[in-house]
Amino acid sequence: MHPVLALFLTSIGLSLAFGNTLIDSVNLINTGFGGTLKGIGVTIILGSILAMGIQDTGAATSICNFFTRLFRGRALELAPALTAYIVSIPVFGDITMVLTAPIASILSRRKKISMSSMSSFIGMGLGLTHGLVPPTPGILAIALMYGADLGLTIFWGIIISFVAFIGTWLLLRKWAAKEWIEPREDFVEGIEPAKSDSIDDIIIHEKGLPNAFMSLLPVLIPVVLITFASFAKVYMKDGGATLTFFTSVGDRVMALLLGVVFTVVLGYLKADKVKAHHLRNSGNDGASLSQILLGTWVGRGLVVALLPLLITAMGGAMGGILKSVPVVKDLGVMVADTNLLPIMIPFLTASILMTAIGSMTTAGLTAAAIVLPMLDSLGISPVAATLSIGCGTMIFSHLSDSGFWIMTQFFNLNTTQGLKYLTLPRAVSGVIGFITLSILVSMGLI
Repeated sequence: MHPVLALFLTSIGLSLAFGNTLIDSVNLINTGFGGTLKGIGVTIILGSILAMGIQDTGAATSICNFFTRLFRGRALELAPALTAYIVSIPVFGDITMVLTAPIASILSRRKKISMSSMSSFIGMGLGLTHGLVPPTPGILAIALMYGADLGLTIFWGIIISFVAFIGTWLLLRKWAAKEWIEPREDFVEGIEPAKSDSIDDIIIHEKGLPNAFMSLLPVLIPVVLITFASFAKVYMKDGGATLTFFTSVGDRVMALLLGVVFTVVLGYLKADKVKAHHLRNSGNDGASLSQILLGTWVGRGLVVALLPLLITAMGGAMGGILKSVPVVKDLGVMVADTNLLPIMIPFLTASILMTAIGSMTTAGLTAAAIVLPMLDSLGISPVAATLSIGCGTMIFSHLSDSGFWIMTQFFNLNTTQGLKYLTLPRAVSGVIGFITLSILVSMGLI
């Protein structure tokens, strides 16, 4: 059953079970669906358009080459993994998987690195920023539901996710490399192993790639603007023109729009590469550059955005039903009276739901709706609760997760290997992220 239909029917069933009439149930779903779309709809669309630009201009490949040079050809699994970590901040995780799989496969063939290592840390890296760093749709919707400051959520989300990334890599890098898994042959056709350890032999050579700084800007622009706007609200004088300017450009929609605008500019600067990519994928060599950037990119982005839009909005609808149930508030009081640390409640709730549901976005939004009535009793900040749920959604991605199957397909893993190299590293990173968050909360920083 399609996840959107499954969420809709589950929402109807839950609402009826809680004593609502069929009409009231539909009204609650409409309210929750529309309210969630209002908060994240344009953001998802802009992020998807931005992803088309990152793909067509070769920015993802350029970022990977940057990390390859940075690490001097060593620990090469980190190059595509950190690329996925960065790109997945504004871009939906499933799209990032598709962007990074060919890059990882080429590096795997050139340096004889097993796809077990590549998949372990790419899946973990993109999952961390997908789950913990807005403006990715799920964590963005949770932050809006809780009224958490977006800039602070991004700031602390990046710190926690990066600590979790490095910690997991240090713990599992040798274990992940023990089993040899070949890359998909269609990704590495004509690619030969590198003849030396020279950086020039290892990096991916493509004509017309943008430099690393230009490649990173589409991602960094929205992240920096949103974060800076939050700090500006704290340290700048209210009512001042400077504060007004930074809060305007730091609005989540405006910040992502500026990221898209820069991506279009990058497309103009890399016109030959963009046209070549368009011809290779569409077979149409008659389209002008403006048609590709302002028409084809937008059209492809809308197609890519549709499923995340519907799943996130329907998850918000189910969350709206849970929020309306008085028994959830009573449950919050009961939980608050237990001996569990308050910061553990959102984490455990999200972990259980992620294991059962499979979708990080749906599990996170449902957990957020369950925990919302408890927030006052738990005594933790909205930012802390948001990030705790994000860490929880890293736990036990498995057969019920559509992203699990995309990763196994593109990284040439069978089901057993997927459980080993996708599920386990994500779970470890979620636990490390939660421990890091708990320390920061205990220090009074979040």
